[in-house]
Amino acid sequence: MGAQQRNVDPEKDFAPPNFTIKELRDCVPKHCFERDTLRSFSYVLYDLCGVAFFAFCASHISMLPLSLRIPAWILYWVCQGVVCTGIWVIAHECGHGAFSANRTINNVTGWVLHSALLVPFYSWKYTHSQHHKNTNNMTRDEVFVPRTKSYRGLQDKPSTPSWITETIFEEAPAYHLFKVVLQSLFGWPSYLIRNASGPKYARGASHFNPNSVLFRPETFWNIVISDIGLLIAGSVLAYYSIMYSAATVICYYGIPYLVVNFFLVTITYLQHTDATVPHYSDDSWNFVRGALCTVDRDYGWILNVCLHHINDTHVAHHVFSQMPHYHAQEATEHLKKKLGKYYYYDDTNFLYALYHNYRHCQFVEDSGDVLFFRNTSVPIVSVTDTKND
Repeated sequence: MGAQQRNVDPEKDFAPPNFTIKELRDCVPKHCFERDTLRSFSYVLYDLCGVAFFAFCASHISMLPLSLRIPAWILYWVCQGVVCTGIWVIAHECGHGAFSANRTINNVTGWVLHSALLVPFYSWKYTHSQHHKNTNNMTRDEVFVPRTKSYRGLQDKPSTPSWITETIFEEAPAYHLFKVVLQSLFGWPSYLIRNASGPKYARGASHFNPNSVLFRPETFWNIVISDIGLLIAGSVLAYYSIMYSAATVICYYGIPYLVVNFFLVTITYLQHTDATVPHYSDDSWNFVRGALCTVDRDYGWILNVCLHHINDTHVAHHVFSQMPHYHAQEATEHLKKKLGKYYYYDDTNFLYALYHNYRHCQFVEDSGDVLFFRNTSVPIVSVTDTKND
């Protein structure tokens, strides 16, 4: 599925897949499921070396001519943000138990790495697990759950399938661009603080509250441990702000943190939000169908490598969440052959796809077993089409 196929109707003759998890597992070589703790730590070391290298480079920006300092800082912010997103991905593997066969190593490593990025490790781990168990289920998924037409108050508006891109925009493109930027930079903390984009039952719930509806009573102290990790990280940042200035901390840490937010939200959003990808009601959903509602996307080889291929092997990750990332590319090649038309891939530039999907994938209908995105744009009708009518 590429940009050239945007106007192909994905809903025509669509039938939900009926694969079993055993069928999919059997098509992947057994060694792809093996976890190597030392190899996993090598990627942590690789990313930490990247962080140190770019921080060292940034410490010499003041030696550059004035005309080059701003471009140099921008380059640092992007590069450091990308590398730190890679660290986020490794901690994400810890949360799934894909980093090591040892649970303690997974939890300690994930807690340290995520806390350094101001992520409440256990809080995120529990809700993210529910996302994997209920992907693209309209009532039970945990993130980027589509709003219905009535929820958005659009009952009297036309419903245009999102795959139809030849439309008259009802709002200025700049408005949607602003909303995309807002979502990408601040959507992640908004999700953590008030469960933005989450399911109806938990909207407004906080990932920092051990008594939140998001968590079971037995997880109380793990949520507290997550909060302690954030307090430690926050204290370190406060200390450096006092020692060196808040501006220094913002330049070295704060802005790269926003870049991490951007990539995290963008990756998550684009993995499950597309005109070609369905959402299911409770009656028609099952685990495999939900897991396959995932789009692999090519971000370019540099980003693919730096992000540990989280973006272009995400179908394999959703089917086999305990598979380490360094086996996911090989597994993906086998899954492609098995899944056929049910394997979703898009090579559209991810920045364009982000804007395009945000603009066109606005809501789903209020009822139905299989739901595709709709929007309120008015399709452009050609003279020929009018005559044919």
